Amino acid sequence: MRRLAGLAVALVCALPAVAVAECRLALVLALDVSSSVDPREDTLQRGGVVAALTSPEVQAAFFAADQHVALAIYEWSGRYQHQLILDWTLINSPGALVRAAETVANSTRSHTEFPTAMGFALGYGARLLERSPPCLHKTLDMAGDGQNNDGFGPQSAYKEFPYADVTVNGLVVNAADFEGEVGLLAFYQAEVLHGPGAFMVVANGFEDYERAMRRKLERELSPPSIGALPGGQDDAG
Repeated sequence: MRRLAGLAVALVCALPAVAVAECRLALVLALDVSSSVDPREDTLQRGGVVAALTSPEVQAAFFAADQHVALAIYEWSGRYQHQLILDWTLINSPGALVRAAETVANSTRSHTEFPTAMGFALGYGARLLERSPPCLHKTLDMAGDGQNNDGFGPQSAYKEFPYADVTVNGLVVNAADFEGEVGLLAFYQAEVLHGPGAFMVVANGFEDYERAMRRKLERELSPPSIGALPGGQDDAG
């Protein structure tokens, strides 16, 4: 019996250790800098991201679980106009979160005159996510104030790029400016949101960007739900 017990212990010790991911979520923020976003609006957008990241509510959500969050941020507009603002950073302390926010605060817009090539932007995001740290879940936030008007659309991107295990949420700006049969909210609902539980938050103009970004981040980061709650449109209030 002792020999069997000793053998059992030896076998257990010989088994490879199961790695537990230190990261619960790889989160990408994609910021719209297409020609429809003027310099003042871009300033409000960047400032909104900084204010949201450093708000007490979002800080609490980042550190609401033992496992950390990896964060990356890029801006997008035309087919080939993508600029990495923050490369993958493990937010493992309040200081790391403040430094990430400072990186955004010190960033400058890379392009001003290109259209809204959302499919290409999602392709860039997919490549960025492919080299993310090993995390349990992956989420990309597509912020924008207009519909795709250059190149292939989001649904084509989801077919061509590795999005099977990625949730894509939306931050929709100035939705009231778009009328017609297919408005901006309907476009995001039908074409942009992707994955189980995907949702969108509406900003009533760029002046409201900080509130919308803060609300979205709280929802994505707060346990137990990772990436999103039950899908659909969040209210704009």
